[in-house]
Amino acid sequence: MNTPPEMTAPPEIAGVAPAPAPAVAVELRHLSHRYGEVLAVDDVSLDIIEGEFLTLLGPSGSGKSTLLMMIAGFLAPTSGHILMSGRDIGAIPPYRREMGMVFQNYALFPHMTVAANIGYPLRLRKLPRAEIRRRVDEALDMVGLGGLGGRTPRQLSGGQQQRVALARAFVFEPKVLLMDEPLGALDKKLRQQMQVELKRIHRQLGVTVVYVTHDQEEALTMSDRIVVMRTGRLEQVGPPAEVYNAPRSAFAADFLGDSNLVTGRCVERAGELVRIAVGDDRSLWAAGGCAVDATVTVSIRPEQLHIAPAGGAAADALNRWPGTITDKVYLGDAVRYRVDTGGTFLLAKRQEGGATRQLDVGAGVELTWPPERATVLEAP
Repeated sequence: MNTPPEMTAPPEIAGVAPAPAPAVAVELRHLSHRYGEVLAVDDVSLDIIEGEFLTLLGPSGSGKSTLLMMIAGFLAPTSGHILMSGRDIGAIPPYRREMGMVFQNYALFPHMTVAANIGYPLRLRKLPRAEIRRRVDEALDMVGLGGLGGRTPRQLSGGQQQRVALARAFVFEPKVLLMDEPLGALDKKLRQQMQVELKRIHRQLGVTVVYVTHDQEEALTMSDRIVVMRTGRLEQVGPPAEVYNAPRSAFAADFLGDSNLVTGRCVERAGELVRIAVGDDRSLWAAGGCAVDATVTVSIRPEQLHIAPAGGAAADALNRWPGTITDKVYLGDAVRYRVDTGGTFLLAKRQEGGATRQLDVGAGVELTWPPERATVLEAP
């Protein structure tokens, strides 16, 4: 049995003052909402940091859109509070919350020109005509629609209409920009282009963004932090890399991309690593904590598994499982293999090309992976 090397914590840095706490744009305190007997949002507390791009991610029915609608003021909380600058805004109507809103269906006025659509919130605020014209022109340039202000929405493509909706949402300089699946109606290529544009505009404006999506790739690409939601509650909150590489639950691991979930018994601790017995004849080392003899689940991302022909893996690897390829899927830049490791099936993703050739179904292989890339999940 391989034993992991001793792991030591980095030395503390003395004499360095802690960084100041980030400013909070919106505070959610024990927020809940019921639709009749259905509890759509269940006791959610969350600080939304000023200037961040925060994504609410979850499947249909997870409560993410309901939570966004309460922040916007379109739904009243059943219980709990929403604060901006320390002030409870629960009784303030949507048009006075200084929040911009972008919907999936654009919600543009079909009888108005593009310029009139964008200028609408400025006219409501009774800004001078010259100021409205200046801001509308700036907004059009920012979303790449300069010179198209005289067109109507039906004369624009879907992507252009979404840009108009975005410009209308930020033209009055809101404190918070709310987006409810704004790219859901676009095809994949255009959606990816708009993701880049949204991040560019976010950086340029520095506005706080709260973004709702069920698209995992979109959340990972765009967010400063991701809030994974499940049945109205917060499953996990953190930066994309943390949520992806160190999921706290089987739901978070499985929903945010492919993940191998392996269940076993904790049999040994060694520093920051633990050894998990899987069945009677195999074990694996993973990062995390667990009590000896506890039954736990371990998450391993497919791209963290190194797959090699039988006998080709490093002999000193702590995690080294033999197996047989049962299936493979070509993904363009990579191949995903399904490997039977003796009753436990694991997915491994390998970049292909150049001297690296695809392995065949039925071939014997060995899977290895670093212990720190296998995460012990919290008990449900």
